[in-house]
Amino acid sequence: MKFQQLCVLGSTGSIGESTLDVALRHPETMAVYALSAYSRMEKLAEQARIARAKIVIVPTEQARDRFRQAWAGDGAGPEIRIGAQALVDTVLDSEVTTVMAAIVGAAGLPSALAAAKAGKRILLANKEALVAAGGLFMRTARENGAELLPIDSEHNAIFQCMPQVTRATIPTEPAAGVRRLLLTGSGGPFRQTAIDQLAGVTPDQACAHPNWSMGRKISVDSATMLNKGLEVIEAHWLFAMPVDRIKVVIHPQSMVHSMVEYEDGSILAQLGQPDMRTPIAYGLGFPERIDSGVGLLQLAMLGRLDFEEPDFERFPCLRLSFDALKTGQAACVALNAANEIAVDCFLKQQIRYTEIAPVIESCLERITGRSDTSLDSLDDVLALDAHTRGIATELCQLKA
Repeated sequence: MKFQQLCVLGSTGSIGESTLDVALRHPETMAVYALSAYSRMEKLAEQARIARAKIVIVPTEQARDRFRQAWAGDGAGPEIRIGAQALVDTVLDSEVTTVMAAIVGAAGLPSALAAAKAGKRILLANKEALVAAGGLFMRTARENGAELLPIDSEHNAIFQCMPQVTRATIPTEPAAGVRRLLLTGSGGPFRQTAIDQLAGVTPDQACAHPNWSMGRKISVDSATMLNKGLEVIEAHWLFAMPVDRIKVVIHPQSMVHSMVEYEDGSILAQLGQPDMRTPIAYGLGFPERIDSGVGLLQLAMLGRLDFEEPDFERFPCLRLSFDALKTGQAACVALNAANEIAVDCFLKQQIRYTEIAPVIESCLERITGRSDTSLDSLDDVLALDAHTRGIATELCQLKA
């Protein structure tokens, strides 16, 4: 395995922390070059000290001052870079071989695209790179020889179950012999809650995921299954798979992370503990397998695996996601942007849980009716993203 210098964008989030946990187990094959964080400067300082990062990227001068106050290591500490452009500049550093793209939201788009343009190994955990700019991102990665390894547990599972000859390429058509992709989802905390009770659920209830430990925003997305809808869009781009050949299956145990169905009737599944260190270790070690720190999966203790069809009445955000993918890239941008605003307002208790989907649907109706939507560049994508966020904010204020 070639020695890797890692740039971990979004290092203080759950994906970033898990990445460092795995990387620090393998000092003989990888080192941490750069880390970035948006708000948790004390945590960033601790990570930079332990990982001996050479660079940290923070959003503002105030954040830089907080980092310096928190620094408890020897000497002056790492070089501190400031602002969104610094994320892009650091990705482009010649020392960086591998980029963990784990910044949440549209803020992670420019740096992920920069990594693709620079032909880096990209461990992709940022959904927006594909949801909002799938065509642009995949084309850029392909043309510049970037290596793309999906880190979402579902896409990583599919990647592992694909024919070996297709794993090292960025596809332009479905893999030969593959019939369907089967994305699994837990169904979240409200899988069996009476539908007429959903209007009264609280942010804390929505964030209480039964299997995974995640941030609050993605936990709400799991409850609404919007996250699974975004994963359908991602799978379409990652594996060049038509929407009618991607299926979502509810799997409450979260042990089968996804499956690939072949033309001969075979279904290959990837199983493992619900621990993100497994797909991260696969991405860092590819094509080899390396220790992730994850314990053994005791199948006998598990006992059973259950599967069921998703109910679009219970999960309208999942239906909207399929609709957006069928409509086109602009609708996917609008879906993601509207959801981010609606979920933020729900977490602030400004709208009800059951108002998230109507806000998204209203935004989709307004955006898809426009005839002037062009998405030929990152600026086009970000402009539509910002426009949709404005619409969603107004709709949430009307409901508040």
